[in-house]
Amino acid sequence: MKVFCGRANPTTGSVEWLEEDEHYDYHQEIARSSYADMLHDKDRNIKYYQGIQAAVSRVKERGQKALVLDIGTGTGLLSMMAVTAGADFCYGIEVFKPMADAAVKIVEKNGFSDKIKIINKHSTEVTVGPDGDMPCRANILVTELFDTELIGEGALPSYEHAHRHLVQENCEAVPHRATVYAQLVESRRMWSWNKLFPIHVQTSLGEQVIVPPLELDRCPGAPSVYDIQLNQVSPEDFTALSDVLPMFSVDFSKQVSSSAACHSKQFEPLASGRAQVVLSWWDIEMDPDGKIKCTMAPFWAHSDPEGLQWRDHWMQCVYFLSREETVMQGSALCLVAHHDDYCVWYSLQRTRPSPEKDGGNLHQVRPVCDCQAHLLWNRPRFGEINDQDRTDQYVQALGTVLKPDSVCLCVSDGSLLPMLAWYLGPEKVFTVESSAASHRLMKKVFKANHLEEKINIIEKRPELLTPADLEGKKVSLLLGEPFFTTSLLPWHNLYFWYVRTAVDQHLVPGAVVMPQAASLHAMVVEFRDLWRIRSPCGDCEGFDVCIMDDMIKRALDFRESREAEPHPLWEYPCRSLSEPQRILTFHFRQLVPQQPIRTEGSIQLRRPGRRPRAVTVMDYHLTPDITVSTGLLRPAGNKGDCCWNPHCKQAVYFFSTTLDPRVPLGSPQSVTYAVEFHPHTGDITMDFRLSEDPAD
Repeated sequence: MKVFCGRANPTTGSVEWLEEDEHYDYHQEIARSSYADMLHDKDRNIKYYQGIQAAVSRVKERGQKALVLDIGTGTGLLSMMAVTAGADFCYGIEVFKPMADAAVKIVEKNGFSDKIKIINKHSTEVTVGPDGDMPCRANILVTELFDTELIGEGALPSYEHAHRHLVQENCEAVPHRATVYAQLVESRRMWSWNKLFPIHVQTSLGEQVIVPPLELDRCPGAPSVYDIQLNQVSPEDFTALSDVLPMFSVDFSKQVSSSAACHSKQFEPLASGRAQVVLSWWDIEMDPDGKIKCTMAPFWAHSDPEGLQWRDHWMQCVYFLSREETVMQGSALCLVAHHDDYCVWYSLQRTRPSPEKDGGNLHQVRPVCDCQAHLLWNRPRFGEINDQDRTDQYVQALGTVLKPDSVCLCVSDGSLLPMLAWYLGPEKVFTVESSAASHRLMKKVFKANHLEEKINIIEKRPELLTPADLEGKKVSLLLGEPFFTTSLLPWHNLYFWYVRTAVDQHLVPGAVVMPQAASLHAMVVEFRDLWRIRSPCGDCEGFDVCIMDDMIKRALDFRESREAEPHPLWEYPCRSLSEPQRILTFHFRQLVPQQPIRTEGSIQLRRPGRRPRAVTVMDYHLTPDITVSTGLLRPAGNKGDCCWNPHCKQAVYFFSTTLDPRVPLGSPQSVTYAVEFHPHTGDITMDFRLSEDPAD
């Protein structure tokens, strides 16, 4: 049976109704999941296994049967570990039906069907009793309900319900305890992901400074955590203002509360500075004695930095204080961790909260953005706008194309480009903001800089423009960064080309379009770790999970799941195996063509490597001499080390015919490609294949 799915096309800007297989959503869920990453997380697997073995032993030593409840069983791995450790019976709860079906098959294939029952329900729907899903309560609770923020996947409500209805009082729990840690830091780089800085514009009449609206400066910001691979942030990018502070712990063997609470830690600043950012992570202790520990600590706070386990399903958290505060060394402060049932946030206080409130009722509401900027601009976009070098490139390019009689039309979401253009002295500047949020934000920014009467904001989709919107004027300079909030993959910003085509009637003959063109580049890289998220596992701690591998492979065979995936590669170290190669060019001075643009070729590998992957990026040619790239900041070094644009996500293509990651590449090889741009849909289809000479 087929179903119709509505999908907003980021490239064309239109909503399309596509006929999809009825299992389309299921395949997307599997294809984009972290199952492979978790199965490759050997540190996690071993620690869970050790914790489960210890818990089963403690129950057996008391002369009791070991009855295990495994919430969020996934592949059934932890349930199989429990039975292997001697558990008498295990109930594996899995709400996602395709995953529950796979778990049944995996359990059967490994010979545990008589000891493990998979229950396809949410844990809050599981019943206990003679006619229930479980005949009696379990005395061992095993869970893996955590995300980077620890509680973001609803761990607290799930534990709360399980203790009330599904497990015995004072049951054994694996993990036994979780502790959340925090470190207060000053970091201009990270603070630039949260606030708009003054931006300097050099003109022939002197320097102009774009200042943020007071409302934006005072805004507490977005409540969502920014989860990143903190190990890839250089220690030079921040100054520690506090030691690593244990903020709060949760004992999973006892009744857990999902009620809002706060926890404070008094500390003396290590240095004077500006408190801006809280870095946070957690660890889980698998046993009551804390001897079996799995930690998410970054390398500078890790007990064994050399043995650091890479993982992508659990990373580290960056939280932003609601406002920047000056702290003085030697003057005691309190860092406060607040949380509700799903979210954590932090505040800084000069005095310690009263004992009756500490860890009790919440005395600070969850921060909510009231300036619109944090709703429109994500963290990388803030960083991009604050990048002075990038601004200078646009100013330099504008200076070569803008004239005193220019009528400018800017097309980008929440862009400062119209302000840059105005400062260089054109006749008129119009800017299109298609969303109400971006329209309100840009009005505030223009007003703060006394430009509200000088730049005309048009709130409508660009393709709906009329001559009246442009005051009867014809546009001589069409501008775009281009940036659009709906874009995920590098080429989605080709929406600018469709807009350029739609507004062609409003342009004077020979109008200047900036950027004048864009080019799609591809290169082949070897990732140090990212390959794990798409690599088959086969055997996981002695258990056959090939059924899961096959399930992921089938999901990846679906149309959209075969596409490249967006990843911020500055967080994922890799080395280049080839030079970047231009694949396609899109000429914005021309209209979008009617026929597809197709190219085929090969990329020669300069270096031997393992686990090759293709990376694609877009370069925007503002003028013949000025190009802004979403890819490498500079050419790769002699060893192939890559330094990626930190404000953009690059597209990673995982080969459909991937080599076994344990097999090194042979002598010189190439990657063949076939790439096609489909103008009517805005899609770019890619097929990369590795041509290898067998290794000796």
